[in-house]
Amino acid sequence: MESTPVNWEALDTLVIEFAKLENLIEDSSSSPSPSSPSSSSYHSRLIIRQIRRSLETGAIDAAVDLLRLHAPSILNDHRILFRLQKQKFVELLRKGTSEDRDSAIDCLRTSLAPCALDAYPEAYEEFKHVLLAFIYDKEDKTSPVANEWSERRRLELAGFMSSMLRAHLNAYDPVFSMALRYLISIHRAYCLRQGITSPISDLTERLLLEERDPPATPQDILYEVPPFDEVDIQALAHAVELTRQGAIDSLRFAKGDLFLAFQNELCRMRLDVPFLDQLVREYCVYRGIVDSEPVKSNQQDPGYCSSRDCSLELDCNTSKHSDGETSVTNAQMDGSPENNADVTSMQGIDYEVRCASELASIHEDCSTSGSQHLEDPSGLHRSRLPGNGERAKRKRWRGRYDDNSYMANSSSEEHKQQEHSISTTVSTLSKEKQGSEKLSVLDVSNVEDKYEILLGMKELASKGMAAEAVEEVNTIDPNFFGQNSVLLFQLKQVEFLKLVSSGDYNAALKVACSHLGPLAASDPALLKPLKETLLALLRPNQDALGNALPLHALAASLQVAVGRRLGIEEPQLMKIMRATLYSHNEWFKLQMCKDRFEGLLKIDSLKEANTPFLAPVYTSKSCADSCTNGSSQVTVSSGTKMSEDGSSPTQESSRDVICDENAILKVMEFLALPRADAIHLLAQYNGNAETVIQQIFA
Repeated sequence: MESTPVNWEALDTLVIEFAKLENLIEDSSSSPSPSSPSSSSYHSRLIIRQIRRSLETGAIDAAVDLLRLHAPSILNDHRILFRLQKQKFVELLRKGTSEDRDSAIDCLRTSLAPCALDAYPEAYEEFKHVLLAFIYDKEDKTSPVANEWSERRRLELAGFMSSMLRAHLNAYDPVFSMALRYLISIHRAYCLRQGITSPISDLTERLLLEERDPPATPQDILYEVPPFDEVDIQALAHAVELTRQGAIDSLRFAKGDLFLAFQNELCRMRLDVPFLDQLVREYCVYRGIVDSEPVKSNQQDPGYCSSRDCSLELDCNTSKHSDGETSVTNAQMDGSPENNADVTSMQGIDYEVRCASELASIHEDCSTSGSQHLEDPSGLHRSRLPGNGERAKRKRWRGRYDDNSYMANSSSEEHKQQEHSISTTVSTLSKEKQGSEKLSVLDVSNVEDKYEILLGMKELASKGMAAEAVEEVNTIDPNFFGQNSVLLFQLKQVEFLKLVSSGDYNAALKVACSHLGPLAASDPALLKPLKETLLALLRPNQDALGNALPLHALAASLQVAVGRRLGIEEPQLMKIMRATLYSHNEWFKLQMCKDRFEGLLKIDSLKEANTPFLAPVYTSKSCADSCTNGSSQVTVSSGTKMSEDGSSPTQESSRDVICDENAILKVMEFLALPRADAIHLLAQYNGNAETVIQQIFA
């Protein structure tokens, strides 16, 4: 499978936003106040996670207490209250003691029975059915109430309450998290339809789980609503793989708001959150967004703690230990952890823990001067690579340690495994390839030094300092550009354009004659970009460098290529984004329409990475699709040859077919077909929906 160019700067922005909104990084420059919208959303998501964990473990009273404290109005819905009380009744019986059996009878009389009378039409029948739990044992898998005894009922109730609370508290996941769900689901659908194997299946299967939370259900008063636009129904149904009725119910719950319904459905998809955090940290370290050493702390804060309040300061003036490690001073935090059982005494979010992991990490030199660096055996120009000033700007990773209930519900062994998983994230990035003897020219064994070298070259290239970047690469490996001639051509393009912009035409022509010309002569694909580059001489007053090459994209390509030579693989998140964005392009080419949700999820910005002068070299089929796919209209697809689908046997596929959007929607609705299949059928019958339907039912 091909990949598509990615705007890594746009991805950086989304990832940083995600990390901030999830309190994964320490960022004292922009510490949110407890009353800020982002902080409020984080607190709401934290509350939902706490309620979810309580329900999953059968602690119904704890969940109800949290609801009364943070979302009391949701308990006014008797449908929800009945389901909670019914589960409480089952959990009391599950304990098996005589006292708990008496408590179950009391719950039955005082709470469950009265609620069953007006919850919903089927509630009283469900109430009578659950009484059988008095008779049939929980171990009897063939009993009429085996489903009531099943612990899966806990998970279903926890998922349902999460869906309801998410909408009630307006606590949606960050855009990056939702975009990942959407892109991966489209990637899977595309691979399934095309009958191809996903090159990232090992990552996507682990990241996006198969199960979804149950959907939130609208109140009865919302069932009498005007009919929704069929365009919205079909767009939602096919975007998140719902039935038509499921899409209608989702729109009802969202009161007709298509984008709100879309967010509700996306957040129902379950992600492996620890694995997602691991991927994000791996990417952030590689891109120089966060420092490779996490924040260290043993302390917990029972209430809200801003990034500034919870930050840990490195005491760089302290003496170093004999083993070379720098001593770390933990910031003092007020308060003490709340008792997990005392739910009603919570203030704000009493379970929230602001403790960072005690992880083994790469040693960092905190000295404010550059004099204490080890002597560089490679002879690199350290003055051009990131110094302590630039490194100090990087954020620190704090990790996700949400609340006391999380710590209590995790065994010590599980906690150790999680810490070990996170602490080894950076080391997994530095996996050495076989044949590493080729790198003997650069005797750098320290992983952090390798990262600093990569980030230094990335910084040089992103600033347009191409000559300096080439010099550093040649210092590392004189043979590198012999195997990466296109990268050398790009860097020399930047150098040429920079000289043209400064008015030094003689030096620019010298670069063209010495480098660009010979490189193009050895690779005919470079001739066209060479000609376009030379046209900059005709526009001396324009910013030739700024308008010609995306420096950040070039810097990322250089970082990946040099990193591989150093034995450092690119982050797995980069692989996921390349493959899923390509699938997104191809999928909507099959659908012959524009994605209505790509702007909401910032997917369009992730694709804005064009390389004008090097289009013949790097433009793949996927890149061309990304440039032309956006020209299709949402409601009309015209001038598209059905032969591109590769499956039309009729002569209709040999000519252009104009498909009316209403006809497409009619076939999709009546035959319950995907958009691409509906268009394919219409193409065979001159775009006539009635004829298609008649032929199918004939």
